[in-house]
This record gives sequence, C-alpha cells and structure tokens, in this order.
Amino acid sequence: MTIIEPNVRVRRLAERARYDRESVHAILDAAYVAHVGTVLDGTPVVMPYACVRVGDELVLHGSTKAGILSVLANGAPVCATVTHLDGLVLARSAFHSSMNYRSAVVHGNARIVADPDEKVRLLEAIVDRMLPGRRAGIRAMTQGELDATQVVAIALDRVSAKVSAGPPTEPHEDRDAAVWGGVIPVALVLGTPQADDVTAPGVAAPSIVSA
Repeated sequence: MTIIEPNVRVRRLAERARYDRESVHAILDAAYVAHVGTVLDGTPVVMPYACVRVGDELVLHGSTKAGILSVLANGAPVCATVTHLDGLVLARSAFHSSMNYRSAVVHGNARIVADPDEKVRLLEAIVDRMLPGRRAGIRAMTQGELDATQVVAIALDRVSAKVSAGPPTEPHEDRDAAVWGGVIPVALVLGTPQADDVTAPGVAAPSIVSA
C-alpha cells in the first residue's frame, strides 16, 4: 500500500509509525476534516476541507472558485493531514508533558473527479460521513450545486500514520508521587440536537444523534 520515500517515512519517534492499510484507514475513517497543503503562487497554503475515505483514496470537496483546489487540478503536489487528539499527557515536568494522538499524512497528486456519476457518488459519501444515512433523507443536489462544487481525490499510496498512547514517560528522578501525573482523555462527541426555526414541532432529530 505504502511507498516508503524520504518525505513519507516517520523519522522522530519512529516506533510510533504505522504504514499498514488497517491503521491508516482507521484514522482516516474517524476524520471529519483534513488539512490540505500545497504551494499557491509561490506561497505555502494550508486549508481545512471536509473529507471521507472511499476505497484507497481520500476525497475532498470545495468550491470551484477555491484557489487551492484549482492548483491541485493543475497537478501540484499536495499533502493532506488528519489528526485526532485523544488525551492530554501530564508529566511532572513541562519537557515530558505531551499529548496522545492518532495522525495520518498523505502525500501525492490529486485527481479532479470529472465524471458526473462518480462526482455525485463521492459527494453523497461526504454527506453520509457527516451523519450516516443523512443523504437518503434530504433532496438531491441540483445541477447548479454540482457545477459549483469541486471534488478531488488523493490516492493512498504514499501515506504514513503515527500513534501516541499511554501515560507519561519521564525520568525516575521526576516521579514525585505528591504531584499528579497521568492522562486526561479527550474525545469528540455529538451534543444535544438543536432544531432551527424552520423545523416543525414534533419532527425528530436523526436517530443516530438522538441515540
């Protein structure tokens, strides 16, 4: 799956690296947003985009007027990253305090999705990534909306993942039992649904959120 090249291999704390398909897919599948970087008019630019993994590609979408996606359409190299913060790791010194996380870095060249049927299918995958089953309950996209939306896909053949987990690692002389050390878990959760003023009384929120 992965081609280990100089700009893909994890160098620092290499024991935390993951290159297998299952690890990479799991991190990408848990993501809602990918930060995408390229060079635009000679300047590095990084922008957040809604994302979804479909097969062996990371799919992104945005406005056709977005400059960064136009650059990707011209074959510019791209780097997309996903990070999940899982915990604050509190050691008994600032130097050894850190965070637990899962991250993935994807390098490559994006392809523009031009086929109308594939474009619709991938956009529907993004909608259902936001909330599973959502696409079936809303209207179809109009041709104008499709024309205004750019969809790009990056092959997952130059990708690495990195995972940090567990309690703080610190030298023996720092292990003072009178100072609290450990991990404070961090998680992304769905909150209580808040209907807008258009929704009729009695219309239930999506069941996955209510549950």
